Amino acid sequence: MNTIVTVQEAVTAFADWNEPTDAELDAIERELPLILADVDLIDAQITAMDRTPNEVDTRRVRRALARVLTEYRVLANRTTDAMGGAA
Repeated sequence: MNTIVTVQEAVTAFADWNEPTDAELDAIERELPLILADVDLIDAQITAMDRTPNEVDTRRVRRALARVLTEYRVLANRTTDAMGGAA
């Protein structure tokens, strides 16, 4: 006779009640400007790849990259300030 083994832990690991914690949601909210800047950069790069890039496409990618770097710097400084260090 074979025994039946349950996989309760594997099933409940992805249950509906397993929501993100408040700390995780706060981290996502802090990183949201950087995430949105990354999305804009990817959008600009895709647009430039879709056709022969012109001067406007080049500027758009350059501005989007500058925004990503700015948001990354702001996030890094904010994180460093919270930890008590210098960036």
